Parts: sequence; structure tokens; C-alpha cells
Amino acid sequence: MSENHNHGGHGHDHDHGDVFHSHAPIGKMKLAFFLTLIILIVEVIGGVISHSLALLSDAGHVLTDIAAIGLSWFAMHQSQKPASEKFTYGYHRSGILAAFINAMTLIVIAVIILYEAINRFQHPQPVGSTWMFISASVGLIMNLYLGFGLSKEDNINVKSAVLHMIGDAMASAGVIVGGIIILLTGWYIVDPILSVLIAFLIAFGAWKIVKQTVGILMEGTPKGVSIEDVMNTIRSVKGVLNVHDLHIWSITSGKNALSCHVVLNNQISFQDSQVVLREIEHKLQHQGIGHATIQLENEEHPHDESAICSTTEDEHHH
Repeated sequence: MSENHNHGGHGHDHDHGDVFHSHAPIGKMKLAFFLTLIILIVEVIGGVISHSLALLSDAGHVLTDIAAIGLSWFAMHQSQKPASEKFTYGYHRSGILAAFINAMTLIVIAVIILYEAINRFQHPQPVGSTWMFISASVGLIMNLYLGFGLSKEDNINVKSAVLHMIGDAMASAGVIVGGIIILLTGWYIVDPILSVLIAFLIAFGAWKIVKQTVGILMEGTPKGVSIEDVMNTIRSVKGVLNVHDLHIWSITSGKNALSCHVVLNNQISFQDSQVVLREIEHKLQHQGIGHATIQLENEEHPHDESAICSTTEDEHHH
């Protein structure tokens, strides 16, 4: 179905051709990948010189960031591939899969941090030298720069990578703050306490991404879209009697699709039905639904009266 709708007879002439256009910042993700690689090198060198286990652990966290950003970068390239006979919707969901994997690795990282924190409660680690603060500061500054620079992107794949960056920035900040407090007071217990707080914050953010990606992969109703509002919108078009077998889902984050059966008045001609169809498509565009597949029926066509399809394909009457 064409995404360019010229609404004859209604005065509408909107170009919706960019509904499925990807605004994923591939260039920014490439920059993020190489800057994060620099952070890893700096923290490994700093950890070895200062003999800081905390800094080396943070470097391990950065290594997972590189994998996550690299995966997101790869997924963005994949999502730009055109649709094919095998993948008729294209490769948009590759970004969702990458976001899901990234979020799950974050939860694993949070568990590892908690495990390390328990060990440090039992065996407090002395904080090292100036190199530790310099290295952690580099990680903090670069991750904040990258994280906030990408935080406004409305792309779930990018958001999952940003969570990695912000999580690592928080870990670096924890190393710095904990180190300062320990140097001033000698309270080594501060280090594992900060680690626990960081782990919970990382896990909380990751769990939100997991829920969102699972919702998309399970083809749930997109966030911010009301089934009732969509039904009322379709029914509001002149000539429409009812709507049933309604399905609304996300192809990927921010790219919503719909399929439904629309019952028309028997007096409507084929030509008039096309005007009705275009009007429905136009209204749905303004509800954030860019791809609509609509089956038009008359009153005699056998159908279930319920708006949401509750039967299997084999149970439909023919």
C-alpha cells in the first residue's frame, strides 16, 4: 500500500513517504564506538599502573559497552536494507533484537557488580593512586558526552546503547566519589555501597528496555496508542458502520502498523469506498499509524462483531 495519500475530494495532499524513514544516527554510533574504545584503553592502563581492581572492573564494563555499541551500529546498517521476498518488512526488527540483547547483558552486568560488591563488603579494597582518578574521569567525561549526545534520539536500539554509556559513566563517577571519600576518611565500605546503587540503577533501566522490546517482538499494542481511540476514529468516517478483526503493532520503535476489516454501508459505491479508504488512512496517519492494511466489507459479509479477533484462521466462516 502506498504511503503517499492524495485525498481526493477532501482537500488533503500530504506526503507521508517518510513514515518508515530511519533517523538512526549511524555516524554518531560509529563515533561512540571508537571513543569507547579509547576509554577502555585508558582504564586498562590506569588500572594496571594503579593496581586498582575497581578500575579494571569498570574497564570490563566498558568492554561490554563496546560490544553493545558495535551491535547497535551493525543493527542500524541492517535496518537500512530494503525489503525482500524473505523479509517483506525489511530488517527494522534487527534493531529491536540488538536492544533486547543489550538490555539483557546490562542485567547480567548488574548481577556481576552485585556479586563483586558482596566480595568487597567482606574484603574491602584499598583505593590506589592519582592514575585511578584520571582514568575514571576520562571514562566519566566521555560517557556523559556520548550518552547525553544520543539521549534525545527516539530509537529504542540507540536508547539501549545510551543506557550502557550512562551506566558506565555512573560506575566511573562511583569510582571517583568513592575514592575521594576513602582517601579522606578511610571508609573502604563506601566502594561496595556505591557499586550496589549503580547495579540497581543499571538493572532498573535495562528492565524497562526489556519490557519494551518484548512488547514489540510479541506484537503488542504500541505504547501511546489506544485501541478504543483508533476504533472511534475509523467509525467516525462517513459510511463506516463498524470495524472488527483489528490488530495494531510496531514493526520497530516508532513505526506502527494496523490491519482491520471495515464494514461499509450497502449504498456505498466502489468509487465512494475508495474515498472512505483514503480518509481512514489519513486519520490513522495522524494517530501515528503509518502502515494500514484495511479490508472493506459490506453488511452481508460474514464476520464476528467483536473488534479484536478472538478466533483462529481455521474457525472463520467461508
